[in-house]
Amino acid sequence: MQDPVCGMQVTLESKGGTTLWQDETYAFCSEKCREKFVAKPETYVKDPSKDPVCGMAVSKEKNAGSHTHEGTEYLFCSSKCRKKFVADPDAYLHPQPKTSDPADKSREYTCPMHPEIVQQGPGSCPKCGMDLEPMSASADDAEEEEAAIRSLKRKTVVAGVLTLPVLLLAFDSMIPGLSFEGFLSAKLQGWLELVLATPVILWAGGMFFSRGWQSIVNRSLNMFTLIMLGVGAAYAYSIVAVLFPDLFPESFRKQGEVALYFEAGAVITTLILLGQWLEARARRQTGKAVQSLLSLAAKTAHRVREDGEEEEVEIDAIEKGDRLRVRPGEKIPLDGIILDGKSTIDESMLTGEPIPVEKGEDDKVIGATVNQTGSFVMRAEAVGDETMLSQIVKMVAEAQRSRAPIQKLADQVAGYFVPAVVLTALIAFGVWAAFGPAPAMAYAIVVA
Repeated sequence: MQDPVCGMQVTLESKGGTTLWQDETYAFCSEKCREKFVAKPETYVKDPSKDPVCGMAVSKEKNAGSHTHEGTEYLFCSSKCRKKFVADPDAYLHPQPKTSDPADKSREYTCPMHPEIVQQGPGSCPKCGMDLEPMSASADDAEEEEAAIRSLKRKTVVAGVLTLPVLLLAFDSMIPGLSFEGFLSAKLQGWLELVLATPVILWAGGMFFSRGWQSIVNRSLNMFTLIMLGVGAAYAYSIVAVLFPDLFPESFRKQGEVALYFEAGAVITTLILLGQWLEARARRQTGKAVQSLLSLAAKTAHRVREDGEEEEVEIDAIEKGDRLRVRPGEKIPLDGIILDGKSTIDESMLTGEPIPVEKGEDDKVIGATVNQTGSFVMRAEAVGDETMLSQIVKMVAEAQRSRAPIQKLADQVAGYFVPAVVLTALIAFGVWAAFGPAPAMAYAIVVA
């Protein structure tokens, strides 16, 4: 018999108890699993009138075959679904991984630069636009970080490949021996720049615009505000210049053509993407310390039931007061006290001391340390975030998120710098437009 929540092998006498649902009795490895099942049983038990793979309605009269698993017959809508189920039935009967637990979705995230920003779930900081980081470490964080880094790398590479020809088109006259005037008209050259720069600015750099807009909505101007305004102005101005050149007066033209600024927007976007990618890689390197600590923890333990029988359970299913059997060579699953037996334990993970420590009855043992020679029964005294390993992981994670004193000064400067830059641009525009030499408006727009 399997626990319908976690899939562990259980019996009707297992510690988690039993519950009756739709005239069938279900047993559980722990009270936690039983509570989850009672709250929403239909989440964990497949409806026999539906295909367990795709959820399509099936019946005895209309189906594409059946398969019996642990005494229950399942019907399928197609042979493809049946093959998937036969290959790995537990993947469809117990599809809830630990990362789908509601508690995981409610993890608190904070900003490395603004620790006062705390929210449930990932996102970006409303003050500086940086990606929020989880306050509690998880073994699944590495996969998420890798996915984010791959995405940034892909965008950076694509942006770089597309930006290079935009630069060559824009500055061909400045590069000795390179000129496109002989076979590319100015109009066609402008269209090529538009086609090449658009995916760089709108696709690769789209997140800068969303973060910049968020900074305005939250009235917390930051560097993304400047990026959005600068790149957005250059791109929008250039699009109008390509699509509707006749709208511009003669004072805006040079040798009969309106100047374009696609290369400015594309280069700025590519360089900032490169910085974001390098920063994400650096943060991943620092996060490997936390992942290494998490990998030290045991994944399962041998719990001793009231009748003296042992059962292998997941670490998350262990509760305070549970008796656990630790065999020679195994990792100690959790912090606790030895009840029966004695052994030598390698505690170098904590102390750095290579010589094993002898332990006997009433001695404390620490989770993730390694049992060496003997076998003993221990009582779990700390579970979850209460264990010493969890506390170490928490301290390391907090240290990585902490800011150096100079960062506080940088934050204060940025708070004044960004509005000052925007104000300076507006003032420069007004002064050049009013008092600048001809063509005054053209100079004003370029300067701003």
